[in-house]
Amino acid sequence: MPVITLYYTDLENLIGTDRDTIQGRIPMIGADIERVYDDYVDIEFFPDRPDLYSVEGVARAMRGFLDIETGIPEYEVGQSGITITSDHEIGKIRPHLACAVVKGIKFTPYSIESLMSLQEDLHWGIGRNRSKVSIGVHDLDRVTPPFEYIAADPSFEFVPLDFDVPMSMDEILTEHPKGVKFAHLVEKFDKYPLILDSLGNVLSFPPIINGTLTRVRDETEDLFIEVTGTDKSVSVALNIVTTALAERGGKIESVQIQTPETGCTTPNLDPVTRRIAVGDANALLGLNISRDQIMQCLRRMRFGAVHFRDDAIEVSVPAYRADIMHDYDIFEDVAIGYGYERIAPLLPETMTIGEEHHISLVKAGLRDIMVGLGFYEVMPFTLTSETVHFEKMQRPHTSATQVMHPITIEQTMLRTTILPNLLEILSFNQHRELPQRIFEVGDVVARGRNAVHLAAVAIDPHANFSEIRSMVDAVMHERVVAYEIAESDDPAFIEGRRADIIAGGRRAGVFGEVHPGVILNFGLDQPIIGFEMGGL
Repeated sequence: MPVITLYYTDLENLIGTDRDTIQGRIPMIGADIERVYDDYVDIEFFPDRPDLYSVEGVARAMRGFLDIETGIPEYEVGQSGITITSDHEIGKIRPHLACAVVKGIKFTPYSIESLMSLQEDLHWGIGRNRSKVSIGVHDLDRVTPPFEYIAADPSFEFVPLDFDVPMSMDEILTEHPKGVKFAHLVEKFDKYPLILDSLGNVLSFPPIINGTLTRVRDETEDLFIEVTGTDKSVSVALNIVTTALAERGGKIESVQIQTPETGCTTPNLDPVTRRIAVGDANALLGLNISRDQIMQCLRRMRFGAVHFRDDAIEVSVPAYRADIMHDYDIFEDVAIGYGYERIAPLLPETMTIGEEHHISLVKAGLRDIMVGLGFYEVMPFTLTSETVHFEKMQRPHTSATQVMHPITIEQTMLRTTILPNLLEILSFNQHRELPQRIFEVGDVVARGRNAVHLAAVAIDPHANFSEIRSMVDAVMHERVVAYEIAESDDPAFIEGRRADIIAGGRRAGVFGEVHPGVILNFGLDQPIIGFEMGGL
């Protein structure tokens, strides 16, 4: 979940109250205080509220929650007179586009940091790591409208952000850090997306990198914002960014988008109207509050709310609230506005006494064994990628459960073994002293079924086969499991220094010295030993 840094001075100015009041009440809007420092606090927000990914969004919400400024915020949208034209080829690559102009911004170090952080958090949250949505923010005074959104030849050159020499778009994908990271989003196409001004200056190569010409500086006051993507979420991201800047005093202006088929004007900040029933809200929340109280709660959460008829309320949902998809989402905000601390907890009518599951007992026993052997427990994700799971391990691709709509290329499948995750953790901790010994008792999914595995690795200049054999012996002895070893053909380990674990007449695991090729694939440079076993 995104963690937002909130500087007290900035937050107090935007909200209009003191830090103690803010810290005391902010958890009640659905946030966790991660860390508290002298000058700032780090707050973790749920991913379903991308409008809270900035200090401006948090301040807007808290002003309502603290009854300083309630009701739906109103944002005027003027006309910039600027147009951007999409060519027909871009429709096959990255077809969706939304743009806006925001003028009169007086940037401070706080507001620049907030804007950049908001941009990256939206890339992760709404944008699915830029695959669905990417955002470009540009200094409007350094370019000349109108703009073009085209499909360009990969040989086209410009100076990308953070570089000072021209590079072709192909070179950017192989040599620029951002290009290397996000090349997979465009490299399958013959041409790449590009946004130009009327003089041929490059604004951005979405979703990869901006041009250095339009970098936002301390003296920048007028912004051109472009959001490109593969679906209509571009409008949601644009609404969140523009309204956040408006909270800083920026004046929002629209941009005319022209496509070969049609045209539109963005941003559209008109609220969406929904109607809810008072009885439905009370029934779901277990409350018995009046229509007027519910309307007050909604206004506190920055909705518009007026009486419709009978027990119905007409609710105006702000354009930046991308999370409101059902009446239940509104009812949740009623509960937040009412105050979770005011809702009396009740014991369930049916009481039972539970006991620990057998699998939990087995896991606890294995943890005790491994801690006794001097290992530290880690808890990596069960989601991984084919690159980490098979290619880096030098193992052949086998059947695995795939994620239908992965958020990132790092999380495309459910793991079938644990060892790759442990090696990945070692690669993340090369700055730590050696030796390092880590283990996990966790779930894997093989052939459509869950299973519990135990895996461990140790990185040490003196690590060897005898050491890992003794660890396997200790685990099997403590578990009172008879086993034998047999020659292994697992390519993740060194030939002649690897063995299969045979228990109950079947292969239960593998151990040995990790192959040098695998070690190098994970960016490591010290000997590693490891084992993995299941069915315990």
